[in-house]
Amino acid sequence: MSEKADSSSPPPSSSDIVTPTLTELFLGFFKVTVSGFGGVLAWARREMVVNRRWLSPDEFNELFALCQFLPGPNIVNFSIIYGTRLYGFWGAAFALFGLLAPPVALMIVAGMAYSAYGQFPLFRDGLTGLAAAAAGLLVYTAVQMVEPLVRKERALQFLVALATFGSVGVMQWSMLWTLLVMAPISIGLAWRRRA
Repeated sequence: MSEKADSSSPPPSSSDIVTPTLTELFLGFFKVTVSGFGGVLAWARREMVVNRRWLSPDEFNELFALCQFLPGPNIVNFSIIYGTRLYGFWGAAFALFGLLAPPVALMIVAGMAYSAYGQFPLFRDGLTGLAAAAAGLLVYTAVQMVEPLVRKERALQFLVALATFGSVGVMQWSMLWTLLVMAPISIGLAWRRRA
């Protein structure tokens, strides 16, 4: 298994990237999904970028951006694309099975527990507390994903991210129309930067 990096160590550069075996791919996504209460994005980024060093922060952001535009759950898309990139069909299968097997089993048990105890106030209060913790994890992950965009050479892309947040989050404009405007602008800025 890949060596674990200290969470305070710097994220890997492209030359420090480790390629997992099929077993490590399965176990990595398995760990992400059993750790990711309230959403696995925060855990996926920490596990793949910091702990296992499978992707650089930029590679994670690029792959996740692609998954945002595809239909379906982002992390499922992520596991399939990443697994396919490494090992084709079998990589996708190992990553996807590692990601989906634990929550399917847990959701069956949770559904039975909710059916039996969901009417009790203490149980409902616990779920409210979990929702707050999940929201905090999303904010933490968003800050980590914005960090590579804050660098001087990406200031315009950071402004696009802020404008997108402002349009959808503050102004409550349609997400579809915002993305139809902002995505081409962001892609154009990225191409311009590479040229």
